Amino acid sequence: MLRFFRRSLWVLLLLSACAAPDNSDKMIFRYNESAGIATLDPAFAKDQALIWGCTQLYNGLVRLDHRLQPQPSVAKSWSISPDGTTYTFTLRSDVFFHRSPLFGTPDSTRAVTAADFLYSFQRILSPEVASPGRWVFSEVDSFEAPNDSTFVIRLQHPFGPFLSLLGMAYCSVVPHEVVDFYGPDFRQHPCGTGPFFMQLWKENVKLVMRRNDRYFERDSLGHHLPYLDAVAVTFIVDKQTTFLEFVKGNLDFMNSLDASYKDELLTRTGQLRDKYASRIDMVSTPFLNTEYLGFRMEDPEGPLADRRIRQAINYGFDRVKMMKYLRNGIGAPGCGGMVPCGLPGFDTVSSYGYTYNPQRALALLAEAGYPHGQGLPAITLATTSSYLDLCKYIQQQLGLLGINIKVDVNPPAALREHIAQGRSPWFRGSWIADYPDAENYLSLFYSPNRCPAGANYTRYCSPQYDRLYRQAQSAPDDRQRIALYRQMDSLIMAEAPVVILYYDQVLHFTHKNIQGLRTNAMNALDLRYVICK
Repeated sequence: MLRFFRRSLWVLLLLSACAAPDNSDKMIFRYNESAGIATLDPAFAKDQALIWGCTQLYNGLVRLDHRLQPQPSVAKSWSISPDGTTYTFTLRSDVFFHRSPLFGTPDSTRAVTAADFLYSFQRILSPEVASPGRWVFSEVDSFEAPNDSTFVIRLQHPFGPFLSLLGMAYCSVVPHEVVDFYGPDFRQHPCGTGPFFMQLWKENVKLVMRRNDRYFERDSLGHHLPYLDAVAVTFIVDKQTTFLEFVKGNLDFMNSLDASYKDELLTRTGQLRDKYASRIDMVSTPFLNTEYLGFRMEDPEGPLADRRIRQAINYGFDRVKMMKYLRNGIGAPGCGGMVPCGLPGFDTVSSYGYTYNPQRALALLAEAGYPHGQGLPAITLATTSSYLDLCKYIQQQLGLLGINIKVDVNPPAALREHIAQGRSPWFRGSWIADYPDAENYLSLFYSPNRCPAGANYTRYCSPQYDRLYRQAQSAPDDRQRIALYRQMDSLIMAEAPVVILYYDQVLHFTHKNIQGLRTNAMNALDLRYVICK
């Protein structure tokens, strides 16, 4: 009965506000996840909602910091062989899994060893598990655990970004005792090494994670992390309701911006309105997310088969005005290539890309045999309701040039299926980086990755591009790789299989009593240092 009372008390606390020191001794951080959380198994952490949940519960060999540089986590150090194919990690000896009766007694745990990483990574590769993260280890030749504190990964070929890949949630360490016992139900019974452990989860209602008092990391003064006592996640689907709950103080944090409240919260120039500036903080940083419109390059239909038409569309609308009036200045106009701001491969002085140039667009239309759009068949753009305002804007701007655009609004799942099956000649897409390297974006145009085998949704194919891509993968240093990346990006822009809309921005909103929240250009949610004053 006492145990039940304590648990009930915790639930009541978690439903309350992020407590101030004068009325409670518990610090509870509350945020909403409108997309829901389908699993807490890191093997399936394929989107932001799942990654954020797993980040609190698990650790990997390395962690990406605010500059997207790999830092020690369970691995305290590592070395890379001169040929770039062998990674040797030395593990900490003070990392323990969350308590579980499956380790022997109701309150027992055990230390992480190299064998646990061997098990965890082989599990990702298992066809029975069917993890969407299998591709992370596609270039791996072998894993080895010669002793408890040494873990070795051998690659088939050198791959510069590989260490960053190991910072992904897919690469978290899990205990075989718990995973083997629960099988597929491990998704509901997570056990990791992270700063928090799962206290309760009522799907689509609330997730509660409590402080792991055996967590191994400390701050610069030697204090144990995390500072928070708990994290409470709700699952309100409606974003306008989420905003109202945040404004009322029932949520401590809000991520990103939705059309339903952007004008209420921000000015046209992207600043907090005066009525919120005194009680809300806004943090912004470049987000490794490129929003674009993609053309199907394999068996293109009608006028879209002509590169000049694709280029005319690229020149035919004003991205700067689009960002100002439809995005309140949040994000950068997509006037460069596919590689976004925030990555070394982004070329700040590039000669490629597209800016608003209606005269050039009209000239290209005339060259293609459609002066002022005369005789040009209507072109259908497939999108979802979330991007309807942007697509309507592009429709209106291109209409002034004689390019007739029809906007076809689809449910997100239906649009994804149409794109995967090649049924959409022109579609809205976005690419959020899986890992912080330009190669991740440029892989979208490598011909062996053509959908459904990979993420080349435009089905672009160029032998020259493929050759440069392979060169970049084996380039011995970052400078050579970046030069090749920019050459590849320029080829893509010249051929125009995509229309770059904008490079996104991370927006984090918190109340003034929240301090220590950390993020990066991958939009990480790092709660280790958060305090609620």
